[in-house]
Amino acid sequence: MAWGKNCSAWDDSVDEASIAQFFPAEPLDDRIVMTTWHEREPLEEVFWFAKNSAIHPTVRLERTVLVHISFHDKERFFQETYDVV
Repeated sequence: MAWGKNCSAWDDSVDEASIAQFFPAEPLDDRIVMTTWHEREPLEEVFWFAKNSAIHPTVRLERTVLVHISFHDKERFFQETYDVV
């Protein structure tokens, strides 16, 4: 789930990398990466979605990894926000 500035470009990049790993073969269901982008949604809604609605049809999702890319360190803010939602 991409969120923030240019998040649709990050979403597209992950999609392209996911597809490229299989080309020219057919993708394996348990190796597909499903992405979403949330440019105009509050961060809290994206985190809620990640915790409560994100599913994979054949693989149990056991953990969430937050990747924060910025010139400014906001690790604590993102972790605290995720923990509260």
